[in-house]
Amino acid sequence: MTDTIRVALAGAGAFGIKHLDGIRNIDGVEVVSLVGRVLEKTQGVAEKYDIKHVTTDLAESLALSEVDAVILCTPTQVHAAQAIQCLEAGKHVEVEIPLADSLVDARAVVEKQSESGLVAMCGHTRRFNPSHQWVHNRITAGEFNIQQMDVQTYFFRRTNMNALGEPRSWTDHLLWHHAAHTVDLFQYQAGSPVIQANAVQGPKHPELGIAMDMSIQLKTESGAICTLSLSFNNDGPLGTFFRYIGDTGTYIARYDDLVDGKENAIDVSQVDVSMNGIELQDREFFAAIREGREPNASVAQVLPCYEVLHDLEQQLGA
Repeated sequence: MTDTIRVALAGAGAFGIKHLDGIRNIDGVEVVSLVGRVLEKTQGVAEKYDIKHVTTDLAESLALSEVDAVILCTPTQVHAAQAIQCLEAGKHVEVEIPLADSLVDARAVVEKQSESGLVAMCGHTRRFNPSHQWVHNRITAGEFNIQQMDVQTYFFRRTNMNALGEPRSWTDHLLWHHAAHTVDLFQYQAGSPVIQANAVQGPKHPELGIAMDMSIQLKTESGAICTLSLSFNNDGPLGTFFRYIGDTGTYIARYDDLVDGKENAIDVSQVDVSMNGIELQDREFFAAIREGREPNASVAQVLPCYEVLHDLEQQLGA
């Protein structure tokens, strides 16, 4: 590998563009190939970001000798298979959340990473958002311990649209995608595995075939509890909001903003080199490649999250 890490990015949609914007701020990294589902649209994105190679076939990008690493921003249903494909081609890989939509597939990725020795990371962005990093730093310093987390993940998505308001070619999922953020973050921040998990869900959408509302309860071995409410039916403020209730304070994280329990703002601008969680996530991926180490949010580290999701799926009979 040269001093510059050369990257292929698969998925030229809303989240792929977020990665391209973040990578622009990272020295020593160049996106040399862009993979998309529709060639003309992908070419338009490639021109904007000065990417020379464009294709609709991931295998074509993996065959390029100059490609060192791949970032997958493709539909959930192909994450695991494509991550394995990248590792088998000798490429480091960062796959967007979720790692897989089944425990069997998630374990297969972890096993392939172990065999290959390559860097394989999953985009559990909440670990990297400065607001959550600030809380994590207090926890690791012994200044704060979580007693309860209350989390709301709300969208208004009654049709199959992406974050840009464009039609999706695949179906999103409250459990295997959106709950994965919180399940992983809760275990990461509590520093303790989930030992009890319960879930209920509302009716399934007649066309999309997925539950549009869900409620999840979690408890860790350390005794911390979490209540997570998720909805695709919420016509109001959108996104995910986290309330940390602990032994020395209460903190509310709204993406990259953080306030205390009395809504006093907490400055998190100096927590890391950027306020962009996606950029920080990518920086960790590239740093791990350069340093030959396991990254934060490696596929092995996040596997316990998918074990919990599997148990919840069994409860729901999904």
